[in-house]
Amino acid sequence: MIMIGAHMPIGGGFKRVPKETYEIGANAFQIFPHNPRQWRAKLPNEEDIKIFKERIKMYNIEIESMLCHSGYLINIASPNEETWKKSLELLILEMHICKTLGVKYLNIHPGSHLKSGIESGIIKIVEALNIAMDEESETFILLENVTKKGGNIGSTLEELNSIIEKVKHPERVGITIDTCHAWDAGYNIANKEELEKFLKKIDKLFSIEKLKFIHLNDSKNELGSNKDRHENIGKGKIGKEGLKIFLENKIIQNIPWILETPGDNEIHKNDIKEVFKIIGVKQ
Repeated sequence: MIMIGAHMPIGGGFKRVPKETYEIGANAFQIFPHNPRQWRAKLPNEEDIKIFKERIKMYNIEIESMLCHSGYLINIASPNEETWKKSLELLILEMHICKTLGVKYLNIHPGSHLKSGIESGIIKIVEALNIAMDEESETFILLENVTKKGGNIGSTLEELNSIIEKVKHPERVGITIDTCHAWDAGYNIANKEELEKFLKKIDKLFSIEKLKFIHLNDSKNELGSNKDRHENIGKGKIGKEGLKIFLENKIIQNIPWILETPGDNEIHKNDIKEVFKIIGVKQ
């Protein structure tokens, strides 16, 4: 069974998410644990949690297909001590929110070293993850691949692996692969042979079991552009044929796909329909 969903809105409460996930033809979802553009966050209220969990069961959404995405302000690679501490505090709170909701996975961007250097940034990331995972012992952290702009860490599989092999609890850290980010970073996932090399490298560095989610996005830009601009399914430079090659891979079909394409629920509903058309599966 294909597990597919989209990034869902939470305005008005988490309780809306399971029903709206079902309404767009999905069986997986991603949410922010709070307003992603603010440092402020709080645990959800008991009534919201209760209804959210009831509806998860009602719509048969599995724990392995639910994902939280960390806020935009967090940068645990920052050389600025104040920013790093604020990022760590918010990351820990996000992990608590995930635990409260019963969402196992929290996806994070590793962060930007801000010209302090990749090695220095990785040291800060590992320090933050060690503290956070000691503080909250249930949430599973997923490191997302990124593009190389702005001092970002994690544009290569080797950089992601360098983080995982240094943390105290590597068994609680995995990865999310974003198709737009991979493409923009120079990984030709639209070519069958190159995709197989990419997946073999993941297996060699981490083991394929570490790959827990796919962020399924087309790209507005050419291969290797490092620009990170998502496009709707089949309308970008990866295109329908490229996505078909990627999505028909047996390994990829066993991993939940989360759309982060532009638009609202209705557009995501159309994107999901397009995905099923591309792979020739009746929805």
